[in-house]
Amino acid sequence: MVKQIQVIRGMHDILPADMPAWNQLEDSYRLLAESYGYQQIRTPIVEKSALFHRGIGEVTDIVEKEMYSFEDRNGENLSLRPENTASVVRACLENSLLNDQQHRMWYCGPMFRHERPQKGRYRQFHQLGAEALGISGPAIEAELICLAKRFWKLLGLENIELEINSLGSSECRQRFRQTLVEYFHDHYDQLDADSQRRLESNPLRILDSKNPDIQDLIDQAPKLSESLSSESSEHFLILRDILDNSGVSYKVTPRLVRGLDYYSHTVFEWVTETLGAQGTVCAGGRYDGLIEQLGGKPNYAAGFAMGCERLISMIIDQGRLQKTADCDVYLLVRGDKTQPVAQKLAESLRDELPQLKLQVQTAGGSFKSQMRRADRSGAQLALILGESEVEAGTVAIKHLRAELEQIEIAQLQAGTKISEMLGI
Repeated sequence: MVKQIQVIRGMHDILPADMPAWNQLEDSYRLLAESYGYQQIRTPIVEKSALFHRGIGEVTDIVEKEMYSFEDRNGENLSLRPENTASVVRACLENSLLNDQQHRMWYCGPMFRHERPQKGRYRQFHQLGAEALGISGPAIEAELICLAKRFWKLLGLENIELEINSLGSSECRQRFRQTLVEYFHDHYDQLDADSQRRLESNPLRILDSKNPDIQDLIDQAPKLSESLSSESSEHFLILRDILDNSGVSYKVTPRLVRGLDYYSHTVFEWVTETLGAQGTVCAGGRYDGLIEQLGGKPNYAAGFAMGCERLISMIIDQGRLQKTADCDVYLLVRGDKTQPVAQKLAESLRDELPQLKLQVQTAGGSFKSQMRRADRSGAQLALILGESEVEAGTVAIKHLRAELEQIEIAQLQAGTKISEMLGI
């Protein structure tokens, strides 16, 4: 027997039974994002590795450990995208979309990171995101936060809390970086191996360590807020004022630094305790410096990304999955010569009622077995077309979910009757 080929570790299939939750998530997000004036953008899954080395940062975990990178047949170093912000900025620069213009964009798609698979974290995972380019000031950051909050409400999700912080300008961050390095150098022997490695390359990431053995040391470390300029402090105060007036609850979290080098000023995370260790469901902030890092003129940018798999788990766990029928009407076919008429009738009904979910029995079988399939389909109605109905130009309509009398109607009137019976 030939050995079966199985899915790659850390990847996963999304089966037909899973799709209602995914459709609910993606369709809801599309409508919400577009209501805020965001337009969809799609970028390639494969990009030049240099895009992420330059954009995300050479010394981040993503670039150092997690990217799926390879050399193609032309000798070019390529990577599966580990995130989409750098790709969106690259697309805007390449297509001259940032020349004195503002753009609000949203996206949806798969990302790839070679991480240790666990619940809510896969090596191929999916993100919904939003990016606002060319727009300065804290108001756009507040808009992004409000958009995310409205999404949780739209989905009916509970127990998601907002944490915010300010990283200040790049000058503030550099000043704080030096202060932090000096502090941790004085306590070098108390750091774990991972933090010692990060000390010279990316010391702010030490603040995000989950190692309980160094939490007291981290708690006593200098605070980023102490290094903020008056301008950066004012920026953060205005953001908080907008959120307060918009009824958005939040917690200022000094240790929130985000793992990517391109962030400045506001950073935020929406977190939950319902998913175990993988508590962040949405994260983002301002990243003005990224545009210049990727070869553009200095400009403004802010955005967020949210993990679809984690949100899907919450939708299911909190009982927020909207029930939708896979099939409205099931057409049973009796007799060898009725299939052509059945197919013609089905296409005619689809022309007349484009929103109708109609399945046609095409594999034959006894009437009893066809009725079982019709019942399992979830359809409200069964259409029965046999040789006698073909000869008379009629079709029988049987209720599958109610004890009502079966009727027979002219095929030309079937669409009108079905619309009336289903309310579509």
